[in-house]
Amino acid sequence: MPGPAPSIRLSDVRVPAYGAAVDHFSRSWTALLAAVAGLPDEDFERPSGCAGWLVRDLVCHLVIDAQDVLITLVTPAGTEPTADAATYWDIVEPPTGDDPLDALIPRLAAAYGEPRLLKFHLDDVGSAAGRAARLADPAARVATQDKVLTAGDYLSAYVLEWTLHHLDLIAHLPSAAEPPAEPLAAARALLERIAGAPFPASLSDKDALLIGTGRRAPSDAEKAALGDLAARLPLVIG
Repeated sequence: MPGPAPSIRLSDVRVPAYGAAVDHFSRSWTALLAAVAGLPDEDFERPSGCAGWLVRDLVCHLVIDAQDVLITLVTPAGTEPTADAATYWDIVEPPTGDDPLDALIPRLAAAYGEPRLLKFHLDDVGSAAGRAARLADPAARVATQDKVLTAGDYLSAYVLEWTLHHLDLIAHLPSAAEPPAEPLAAARALLERIAGAPFPASLSDKDALLIGTGRRAPSDAEKAALGDLAARLPLVIG
């Protein structure tokens, strides 16, 4: 588990350089794909860190995420950016299971039948998404969800997505590998930008992400360390 994060001021948090954005995207995505590929079949029936979803459901969601990356990176925009890596994310209500897409995912995942087929599809589409990210011009403007942002900012935003879902994947798999340290720190820094305040240095990057997004409740000591920020949590992003 990562050690305590270094003390950080909000003014120190910056959008990562484009090279770092692509590197963090590639490292976090490669690690997540490897974690899924290494799962034994029985683990696909275990619960994930996403409420109401099994591991197989989460993996199916990752297939759709990979498709979204491919679509966005080939959807150019001719206008100025309207969002960056932080404002790409909206703060939403916690999922209830009533959203049509949320309800579709378990049925779609079950339709694969065998975990190997789901693994194959994720590896196929996911590898293509990884290649597209490495080939993308980070300064190019892309359009998605009625927003325009640079490809570099889009890839930075997805470091948070991949890292959180890596933690979701292994939530009930204690022997599974955790996300790489540098993308984990980058995801924490982005969540701090979304929050508008740093998390206390006493929280590891992993714990800051889990508590900050409501994946686990803070202990009394952690809540005290969070101070005023505790009242604004969790940040459910979507």
